[in-house]
Amino acid sequence: MPGMTAALALLIADPLILGAQQSPPTAPAEDTDLIEAARDRVERMIVPVAVQGSGPYSFLIDTGSQRTVLSTAVATRLALTQGPSVRIVGVAGVNQVATAHVDEIAFGQQLVAGLTVPLLEDRHMGADGIIGTDSLQGQRVVLDFVRETIAIGTPREIGPASGYDIVVRARRRSGRLILTNALIDGVRVDVVVDTGAQGTIGNRALQRALRKKSAGVGSLASVTGQTLLADFGVARKLKLDTLEVSNVTIAFADAPAFAGLKLAEKPAIFLGMREMRSFRRIAIDFASRKVFFDVGG
Repeated sequence: MPGMTAALALLIADPLILGAQQSPPTAPAEDTDLIEAARDRVERMIVPVAVQGSGPYSFLIDTGSQRTVLSTAVATRLALTQGPSVRIVGVAGVNQVATAHVDEIAFGQQLVAGLTVPLLEDRHMGADGIIGTDSLQGQRVVLDFVRETIAIGTPREIGPASGYDIVVRARRRSGRLILTNALIDGVRVDVVVDTGAQGTIGNRALQRALRKKSAGVGSLASVTGQTLLADFGVARKLKLDTLEVSNVTIAFADAPAFAGLKLAEKPAIFLGMREMRSFRRIAIDFASRKVFFDVGG
């Protein structure tokens, strides 16, 4: 079983379906940030970002990452002021990394100021940086997998969330949105919507609850550069409220990110891009703590 690129699912410690009647999708308002996205080699969405007015640089939109991240190469090129080292908890391990102070980053019409960002290697991220949930609070992020675009703005700017088949309420933890009304093969599971992950990652509690034997062994590659062994299996059905996704490949692993979110002891997954691309659109609304799913025709 080949390796799979995992989400950052970054936590920072102090130093130390179907058939619903569809209405036509509402076009984003004129002042909404509609950003044309590119796919990387593992199906994640990459957008252009300016850092300190320089760029554009390629950043990954990662709703599984608590913090916005920059590559060490860009930080060096821009001669950014060094910050304190921080301990990060990722999918594949825990690591101590340097940080840098960034006056501003800009993507579309969004401007985020006064960030202290962890520094990671671009060869591990597959990008120059990561837009994490600290830069997305109060925003709605609309991923359109048909048009390959991302719209980012407040719910007021983007307009009514019409044309979606289902709305799922979530709870917030460490900046992430966690869906609790989900089932995998009849087992209740917490779901972290993770646009930074190629595929879906499950914890060992879920593997035990499903009584899944390994269909193969592989590794998860984190953007921190660490790797973690995983057992791969296939679930027959993931149910999100009334929506269903069939034949979900899951990498089961003792990922530290689950413990960091207090999700290690009960069944949980990081829902990856492979499964999300089975929908037409997904809107992640950090302001109202809701996730909207558009199945499409």
